[in-house]
Amino acid sequence: MKNITKIGLAALGAAGAWSLLLRPRQNQPGWDRLGAAKYAHRGLHDAALGIPENSMAAFRRAVEHGFGAELDIHLMADGELAVVHDSNLKRVCGADVCIEDLTAADLPNYPLMGTEETIPLFRDVLALFEGKTPLVVELKVERGNTNALTDAAMAALAGWNGAYCVESFHPAALLRLKERYPWVPRGQLSQDFLKASEVGSLPLPTRFLLTNLLTTAFTRPDFIAYRWQDRRNPSLRWMRILYGVHEVGWTVRDPATMDRLVQDGVVPIFEGFVPDQEL
Repeated sequence: MKNITKIGLAALGAAGAWSLLLRPRQNQPGWDRLGAAKYAHRGLHDAALGIPENSMAAFRRAVEHGFGAELDIHLMADGELAVVHDSNLKRVCGADVCIEDLTAADLPNYPLMGTEETIPLFRDVLALFEGKTPLVVELKVERGNTNALTDAAMAALAGWNGAYCVESFHPAALLRLKERYPWVPRGQLSQDFLKASEVGSLPLPTRFLLTNLLTTAFTRPDFIAYRWQDRRNPSLRWMRILYGVHEVGWTVRDPATMDRLVQDGVVPIFEGFVPDQEL
């Protein structure tokens, strides 16, 4: 009987510790507008129409359809912010060069996916969206530039007239936001890194921590942006039950999945279709 009691107390203690590790920030103002939108992943792009991802054409199309947009930003060599997903431009521009080594003056030399579109500057995208639909801004940390990237993004957003939130896979970026920019809604990006094929050289303990959102106690995100296929993760489910944490689901590629997620209170990031009108 004593052994059973000890086991029960140990289990309760472990559950309590787990719950404390998963405690997000709650009741941050501004989520009403952010949570009511649907977000076009890297803009409302469509290769068949000659509209590449993370291009001004894709962002204009998102605005025209009344959608918010999710976008990715990198810090360049001259301190400017470029809107592009990959650090290496081989996939999107056919050039084996890293965006961190370029300057704003270089960008016209790198057409996106064989089109006339080129990599946009963050400030130009902000000007397009100002006073219109909201943005989900992902910080792409490279080469240990967490603080410089985060500070540059916040400088660009200072005084901007629009609704936005900032997210990153890198917990250090959220920690910087927490310490220096507490008024900004911040989100932890994650997925099941234990089964993902693109985890690179991440060691197993790091993959476990990120998969199960165990940095939350230190970074206190306002929302969790989780790969929707992995959203049965116990930590994410417990955060929703215990704390009512906001959930963003990426990347949704069909209307039926979007409908199910929205009904479950998940904010969708979508691509490959226009909601209510399949491509």
